[in-house]
Amino acid sequence: MITKAERADMYRHFLIEEGYAPKVDEDGDVTFKFEGASFFIAVDEEDDQFFRIVLPNFWPIESEDEREQVAAAALRATMNAKVAKVFPIRDDTWATVEMFCSPPETFKPVFRRCLRAILAAVENFREGMLEE
Repeated sequence: MITKAERADMYRHFLIEEGYAPKVDEDGDVTFKFEGASFFIAVDEEDDQFFRIVLPNFWPIESEDEREQVAAAALRATMNAKVAKVFPIRDDTWATVEMFCSPPETFKPVFRRCLRAILAAVENFREGMLEE
């Protein structure tokens, strides 16, 4: 099993090779920007095969009524997405792609597709919010 620091370094080097400007944050996760949005790759301490890209805080939840709308739109977006999930966390909304990669570096060929899947799920979510 490779360590959390080694995986963070692997992700950081990959992102540099792909033209991103990644940073490792205080939690040991790897942050980067894509199409104007701030993402991070969560580096799981216990599971070196778990790969998770996160787009945090893309839709603030400003009321309890809106929380219900967010939950419904998130469920619909997740239902219609391939591998992406959209969900409320506290007073905000996050989107992720989560998968198992064995060995851990097998995320590389599908990395861009994962980012596109997140953005497609977010767009689907936003459409759902505008319909409500």
